[in-house]
Amino acid sequence: MLLPSIFGNDFFDDFERNFPLRTSFGRDDGNLGGLMRADVKENDDGYEVHLDLPGFKKEDVKAQLKEGYLTVTATRQSSVDDSKNEKYIRRERYMGSVSRSFYVGENLTEEDIKAKFDNGTLILSLPKVPQKKVEEDRYITIEG
Repeated sequence: MLLPSIFGNDFFDDFERNFPLRTSFGRDDGNLGGLMRADVKENDDGYEVHLDLPGFKKEDVKAQLKEGYLTVTATRQSSVDDSKNEKYIRRERYMGSVSRSFYVGENLTEEDIKAKFDNGTLILSLPKVPQKKVEEDRYITIEG
């Protein structure tokens, strides 16, 4: 990429080094810029998961329950019209797909989970389901 000489060769790289994208826990979010951050809240009846999906539409978001894992995937297509000769110096808006998985147990079904998309936030409501009781080992007495 060619930049005007007033920027030097690494102007934007220096900018990123000085202002990295970090969460409040010090983890580096890389290029995702905070997409799919989650809050999980427990109440008397179950759990509520709030996932931040800024810039995504309801049609772009899918939730799947498979083998005890709830996976949320959001896909954003490029809004650039290739027929125009637009030249970007830098593009920071994320285009592509992101996903997040949560283990919710194998006792839940798709009908148990309620989902609502409101103003860039996906809210999932999951009921508490009693865990199956693990059987104790029972032994037969051997006489002899």
